[in-house]
Amino acid sequence: MKRVLFLSIVMAAFALMACSANGTGDAANSPAAGKTTDKKMTQVELETTYGNIIVGLYNETPLHRDNFIKLVKSGYYDGVLFHRVIKDFMIQTGDGSSKNAGPDTMLGEGDPGYTIEAEFVYPKYFHKRGALAAARTGDQVNPERRSSGSQFYIVTGKIYGSDELKMMTQRLADVQKQDIFRRLVNENQAKIQQMQQNQDNAGLQALQNELIQQTEAEAAAHPFKLTDEQINAYTSVGGTPHLDGQYTVFGEVIKGMDVVDKIQNVTTGRMDRPTVDVKIIKATVLE
Repeated sequence: MKRVLFLSIVMAAFALMACSANGTGDAANSPAAGKTTDKKMTQVELETTYGNIIVGLYNETPLHRDNFIKLVKSGYYDGVLFHRVIKDFMIQTGDGSSKNAGPDTMLGEGDPGYTIEAEFVYPKYFHKRGALAAARTGDQVNPERRSSGSQFYIVTGKIYGSDELKMMTQRLADVQKQDIFRRLVNENQAKIQQMQQNQDNAGLQALQNELIQQTEAEAAAHPFKLTDEQINAYTSVGGTPHLDGQYTVFGEVIKGMDVVDKIQNVTTGRMDRPTVDVKIIKATVLE
């Protein structure tokens, strides 16, 4: 059953990637267990309408660290709203267009006009409770998983029981296979495009079967599993494991998870926006 499901997923992915190769695809985010002990992390204080949050920025993600510091020092985050809040999941902010936005304004698209190259330091840094991560657009329009230039979220997540985490691990293993398959399809885009132009349906089917076999072999050679630190975090303080390896985690909350919890519990309305504005009053780099 699981193999049938996986094959149906990758077949759809094959069709989508092949379509994209022809240019016809659709156009178009209390501190955690195992807290990082790097005392040299740059810390940033976010003064919000519910209290202050201090985050530490990882040195292993220098592009995100330096960009975040630059935006903080420029005042970019001063006055932005937490425009997307989902209890037991995350709180998201950083849309520069959200400052003074009316109650019916659609938010979530604002940014400085650039994206940042993904910096996955996985599994060392993952989506435990309190993780600071960059928002981004979806894989269909952003296969490189580049981060938004400004939008970020703080993970609240949920605590997983051992059986529930086992099921999640299987889902993540399937995601790993999908990622392998997409990479292989991308590597064969020129061949796929040529076969499409020649209307070589038999060749496309044979290539698809070949890539599925390669996917299965690669996944078997490097089976997916969670680290002991991940298991401990997800079963004790919680997090959002299904986001691991998909979004860049570039820091974590050092102080103020009680404030994060206050924000995640506010009443929200359309598009998960708080019905009463919650904002970053001022962001400051702590020297």
